[in-house]
Amino acid sequence: MSETEGTAPVSPGSAGGAAGAPSRNGGGRSPPGARSKSRVWTVIAIVVAVGIVSGGLGYYYGVVRPAQTSGSSPGVNQSLEMGGFDSGQVVTFLYNGTTTSTCTPSLTSFFPNDPNASAATRYTNCEVGAASQNAVPQVPEYVLVPAFAGLSIFGVGALGANASGFPTLNGSALATDCGAGGTVTGCPDHPTYLYSPLFTAVEAHLGLHQGYGGLPEGVLPTPAHDHLINTPTTYANVYWGTTVVLVLDPNIFPNRETAGCSVVAASNLSNPTSNCLSSFAGLERALTTCSSSAAAYNSATSNPIWQTLVSVGVSSCAQVYVPGGVSALNANLYIPFSVSPGEPPMFPE
Repeated sequence: MSETEGTAPVSPGSAGGAAGAPSRNGGGRSPPGARSKSRVWTVIAIVVAVGIVSGGLGYYYGVVRPAQTSGSSPGVNQSLEMGGFDSGQVVTFLYNGTTTSTCTPSLTSFFPNDPNASAATRYTNCEVGAASQNAVPQVPEYVLVPAFAGLSIFGVGALGANASGFPTLNGSALATDCGAGGTVTGCPDHPTYLYSPLFTAVEAHLGLHQGYGGLPEGVLPTPAHDHLINTPTTYANVYWGTTVVLVLDPNIFPNRETAGCSVVAASNLSNPTSNCLSSFAGLERALTTCSSSAAAYNSATSNPIWQTLVSVGVSSCAQVYVPGGVSALNANLYIPFSVSPGEPPMFPE
């Protein structure tokens, strides 16, 4: 059986852009931070998991490195070549394999009056929710997070991830370009943890007010994700700025090896996969498309991430949600890599 299968708990360059590189200006903004009877069992399950951790069994959610802040994580896949998407095809990212990734400005500069952000700096200085658009010369990268997979995106077995750190979809592993931070499939040069006010909002939605696994509120492993860029398929080693895309419709999340999408949930759309996120054009269309499959799938799985977003005004049928909008960075994370055509020699397994 492939290591991507199963649901066992996880065991514990140049800063200048290339000539002609796209650039952006604008302000990122933090997503705002309701429970219903139908969510009681989800809350109970999470509370039980936290109780196990607090009870001294040492689980500490399987990937904790208490003193670590940013940079590549111990135990991650050692290959420096990872996959991504560009113009509907698979491309290869070659990372530096060092700690030249940077999270700047500091997360407390974005959340100066947030005690959770201050506490988060023990573990990370990397955040999602705000960005300085001119902090680092960069080219945009869109980080596709399969938010429809719920809490399993954080790589924790107790929250539904598989043994390799991948999220799960309908009980099977969802292989992504990068597994969750701190797991064997996490990508090089990526932070183990991120802080986000959205994470805090999801925890509050679940009735958790002490963080998860002994971490401060709003700190969780970097979610499993895919990569999307909108440049030529051959590109120099530069810093890439981060725009996180929360994918809510499973029908448009691409296969990391084929760049194609498959119908996972019934949809009102005549072509449910037409906005496949292996191209920037697909992302642009998905931003304004309403799909019944997003609402049906997330509702059926009682996905707390989707429930939290809907409670603050995101449409229940939205295919994607991009905090701050697609034309602006929404994180302080910058990672250098070069791009070449074709898929990498291997994917994390």
